[in-house]
Amino acid sequence: MIFAVSPRRALSARPLALVSALSLCFASGFASSAELAAQALPEVTITGARFASDPALAPIGATVISADEIRRAGAADVNQAIRKVGGVYGRQSLDGSPDFSLDMRGFGTNSSQNMVVTLDGVRISESELSNAALSSIPIETVERIEIIRGGASVLYGEGATGGVIHIVTKRPQANGRRGMLRAEAGQFGLRDLRAALAQSWNGFALDASVGSARTDNYRDHNAFELDTFSGGAQWAYQGGRIGVRYDRARQESELPGALSAWQFRHTPRDESTSEDVGALDSERVTAFAEQRIGAVDLAAELSRRERSARSTYVYYTPDMGRVVSKSSYESVQTQFSPRVRYLAPMGGMLNELVAGVDLVKWTRVTDSDYSNADAAQKSKALYLRDELTFGGANKARVAVGARRERFEKDATDTLAFAAPYDSKQTLNAWEVQGSVDVMPGVNLYAKAGRSYRVANVDENGYRSSPGLLAPQTSRDLELGLVYGTPSLGATARMFRHQLRNEIFYDPGANGGYGANTNLDPTQRKGVEVDLHASIARDWRVSGNWQYVRARFTEGRNAGSEMVLVPKNVVSARLAWVPGNGHSADIGAQWAGKQRFGADFANTCGVRISSATTFDARYARQMGAWEFAVAGLNLADKRYTSNAFGCNSGIYPADGRQVKVSARYDF
Repeated sequence: MIFAVSPRRALSARPLALVSALSLCFASGFASSAELAAQALPEVTITGARFASDPALAPIGATVISADEIRRAGAADVNQAIRKVGGVYGRQSLDGSPDFSLDMRGFGTNSSQNMVVTLDGVRISESELSNAALSSIPIETVERIEIIRGGASVLYGEGATGGVIHIVTKRPQANGRRGMLRAEAGQFGLRDLRAALAQSWNGFALDASVGSARTDNYRDHNAFELDTFSGGAQWAYQGGRIGVRYDRARQESELPGALSAWQFRHTPRDESTSEDVGALDSERVTAFAEQRIGAVDLAAELSRRERSARSTYVYYTPDMGRVVSKSSYESVQTQFSPRVRYLAPMGGMLNELVAGVDLVKWTRVTDSDYSNADAAQKSKALYLRDELTFGGANKARVAVGARRERFEKDATDTLAFAAPYDSKQTLNAWEVQGSVDVMPGVNLYAKAGRSYRVANVDENGYRSSPGLLAPQTSRDLELGLVYGTPSLGATARMFRHQLRNEIFYDPGANGGYGANTNLDPTQRKGVEVDLHASIARDWRVSGNWQYVRARFTEGRNAGSEMVLVPKNVVSARLAWVPGNGHSADIGAQWAGKQRFGADFANTCGVRISSATTFDARYARQMGAWEFAVAGLNLADKRYTSNAFGCNSGIYPADGRQVKVSARYDF
């Protein structure tokens, strides 16, 4: 969503909201005519090595959420779909937006910085302490969401240790029109209006979508507003396509602040900062091109994002009384990502060779009462990956890849804690993957590699050391088993990440004042299980279980658990789709106990309690109309997923909410 409050400010009287990126929504291509459709590639089911791919080259061990599953679950936005259907654990946003902080493999409050998000192949993760704002992507345009867990720095660069989430938008039909009008209303003053239209003529296509959402949210002084527009044009021709897209979003948020343990128990809807507010304006322009020449595919994206964020915080001191602190950020990010793929048979095997370059330039100018930071970062990366697929009854795949990326960073700030810097860093990543069909319907796979992350401008701006924070590196290992039939499917994974110099906010650093730092060696290891089954003609059940042990392996906290990481997260869903216009879906998620955010030494006498929440939706289809009623946290469970002190600095999760909606497709 718009704002994310950092743990160090969540502990203070005036939380610091950090801005998150607005997502890029760009549509996929159209077939240009019936003749071109006949010549097109096979229908893609999943994204391969940063190219559209057929099932034979689907990423090893990936999870796919279909558009039907998203709609049946009644997910209001992409973030909610990833949590409800994909079983990914999420921490409620601190500023009222629907963009929860998604956490794959137990990275706590820095989970967003250890995960890469892409939209139609374009990276939308930011260079700051912020989440990708998935709520601004029209959920009705999403064809599927692909979740790749585990290290993936070779193809996607820094910050991909926890995994990668791909959002893939729908491909409109040639010479066709598709449109949608939707309205939703509910408790906490929710009003959400959306409209979308796509039209194609032979090889040319236009699309546009608009949205406007308002909500007062569960807590006082926590209103949130979002207005979006997305529009694009593209031309598909035999062997390729080109296009351009423009996206804009405007967000405003009231920031309610953290609560004490007493307030959380007795008055969880109260605010503690009645005058803190923030706003974000974001615009993005993207041009893309794809071309096939024989066995060679060429592709590239060029995008420019401009973002302006503003915030106002009010606090009180004995000496000065009421103090108003204002800040603004102006940032620009330009990305260029050309790549090439060679895909052809080779000696009875299918060979996929991918090479590419990622170039990113980012600048930010800050004007505030507590920081005047002017910062810049450039990165240049080269990657190469080769995969061989062997045919026969026991199909096997082997892939190897490597990446080299150079970062140049500089910043000056006369008001901030950290000294100015100007540095260069070069990092390498590698991976080896393999899989084999050990018997019909059963696949065994293994992945090993090295991934990395670099400290962003916000982390280096408030650090514990005179020099820049060291890069974070991870040795990644995963073993998995996949079973699948038309009526039953299951995936089980065992994983381990051995991290060095993990970048994290330590409240005990800097003489007890807290700062971003490089932690002593840490580890994430555990088990993940996904399953789905058709239990009757009209009934389908699915579930996810994640067990992760996140702990220090060396140093003064050796053996201690990492903070804000539940060991167990279990999700389950039951869907009823009789095919007569009726449908229903009910889900539950249980998250186990976790350490409070300041409890690095595990000395706090209490933990954040476990919590079970329920959601459900019933829908009735009547021709082009769909009417639905949905509910979140149906048991009105009082719980939290964000608490940054020892039983203090608590941000309550939302209470029960019931919504109704009407949708018209044309």
